[in-house]
Amino acid sequence: MTSEQKGLRFAAAVALIGFGLACALAAYPPLSPPTALLIDAVLWPFDGAQTLASSEARLLAAILGGITFGWGVMIWQLAGAPLARDPETIRPIILTAILAWFGLDSFASLLAGAPINLAANLVFLALFLVPMLRGRRTQPA
Repeated sequence: MTSEQKGLRFAAAVALIGFGLACALAAYPPLSPPTALLIDAVLWPFDGAQTLASSEARLLAAILGGITFGWGVMIWQLAGAPLARDPETIRPIILTAILAWFGLDSFASLLAGAPINLAANLVFLALFLVPMLRGRRTQPA
């Protein structure tokens, strides 16, 4: 397995699968405090005002978590044998998906009054872009 594949799988595990699982579990009130703390930190100031107490917020956490988790599993799978077999096809698929997420999530975060989320988005973006850029440079011509 190449460093690009390992890096993409790490990014998928942390940024998507892990985050998705945390969000989905937040739909169950006793498991929501870690996600509620993250939301509170992103919607500065950190004051405890943001919670996942409403059923609407828990439903959105469940949906967001499920979609994010599934997207992470898909990227994990694509970063394995498909990327090794056909990087010229798989790399643009992953890159387009990551850039689409970054653009819309960042824009919507600004609309929601959470500009701090852009910093987290940049970290997640780097988790994906760094291994992909390295992989493209080391790929034989």
